Amino acid sequence: MALPPLFKQRMQHFLGREAEAFFQSYEQERHYGLRINTLKWTVEEARQALPFHLTPIPWVPEGFYYREQERPAKHPYYHAGLYYIQEPSAMAPAAMIPIEPGDRVLDLCAAPGGKSTQIAARLAGQGILVSNDISAERIKALVKNLELFGVRNAIVTNETPERLADVFGAYFDKIIIDAPCSGEGMFRKNPEMVKSWETHNIESCAVMQRDILYQAARMLKPGGLMLYSTCTFAPEENEAQIGRFLSRYPQFEVEDLTMVSGFQPGRPEWVSQDELPGNIKEQLARTARLWPHHVRGEGHFLALLRKTDGEPEMYQSEQATPVPEKVLQDFRQFEKDVCVRPFEEMMDGRLVSFKQHLYVKPEGLPSLQGLRVVKSGWYLGEIKKNRFVPSQALAMGLEMADVIKTVSLSVEDETLLRYLKGETLSLQGEKGWKLVCVDRFPLGWGKQVQGILKNAYPPAWRWLT
Repeated sequence: MALPPLFKQRMQHFLGREAEAFFQSYEQERHYGLRINTLKWTVEEARQALPFHLTPIPWVPEGFYYREQERPAKHPYYHAGLYYIQEPSAMAPAAMIPIEPGDRVLDLCAAPGGKSTQIAARLAGQGILVSNDISAERIKALVKNLELFGVRNAIVTNETPERLADVFGAYFDKIIIDAPCSGEGMFRKNPEMVKSWETHNIESCAVMQRDILYQAARMLKPGGLMLYSTCTFAPEENEAQIGRFLSRYPQFEVEDLTMVSGFQPGRPEWVSQDELPGNIKEQLARTARLWPHHVRGEGHFLALLRKTDGEPEMYQSEQATPVPEKVLQDFRQFEKDVCVRPFEEMMDGRLVSFKQHLYVKPEGLPSLQGLRVVKSGWYLGEIKKNRFVPSQALAMGLEMADVIKTVSLSVEDETLLRYLKGETLSLQGEKGWKLVCVDRFPLGWGKQVQGILKNAYPPAWRWLT
């Protein structure tokens, strides 16, 4: 492929004799990856059930390469949220930070949701995930992907890092910053990035990254971990960026990363010595680079930082507001008619309402008043004409065994495709809401009326031919 001349000149300067192998990687076929959703099934179950040729990605236990000619986005299991299609290198940041169930985690630059869904799976339904993106347009895909994955403990915000920091204080155990960058690692995946490379210049990206890092530092607990990553090769956005950050924030230090086969150490020698006081040069060597001529992926930079000191968390706790009695009554009737057991036994959080809309909101949050909150936890549905109407997010967050009345369709059943296209189905059965599944995995709702099942699958999610 035709690379920008200035980019080639820069990489020749940095890589020297290694540059030829780097440039040759752009002439090879790109690599395709998917990541199993372990919130819904195990890796072993997935490998047995999926009809794709899957090869493990070394740095992600639930990540696999698939062949270019295969089309996992056209399989019904994709619509059940059983896996996420993601470039293999992009799976590294959320895999390299040690997230545990119960952690409070911030994904600061989250859209379209690859890292957030990966974080959510590692949290296993416990703790809190705050997924933020500054773009109001891109956040739509973020919300959809979290709902598709069945994530129940996520808050989605559309804010600047500075406004988030004013609310959260030193709140988070872990923070991931997959920072906006000049995108040099996306040239093969998205040829449009080649054209825009000079427009999205390195210097302006570095300024933006610096500001994001400084605000993120305010939101991390003492002892907490922050993973900074980019998909660019420019040292100004990578080693130099981390070097400047360490100079300003001596309470942070670089932690060792798990160096999987093919990972290369950071290159502090590419940074001006004036920017490397004290022991910072040694610390930068603990960062990692994924090069496309060393790994089967497009490339990434990773730096894991620990906050060794600082003030404890300072935030204003959210005050619980009771759900209006009429709203609660209508919801309880739905629960009685549809669910095997009360929601209190299924949810890790508390029931809250915003006008006629019901959510399960994670416990332990600060007051989010004044922030642009797009999604306040697990969205259950809304009250319409004194009846509760369940949401798509509710369907995707349930298991088939949680619901009394279900319709289970096999992958080979032509009725399945008709449902995913939004068509009304001719089915007999007891009236009321039913959870439609592919095999045992939820897809969405249908409402049985006489001899038909009215399709409640969202128009924006429908199968396009």
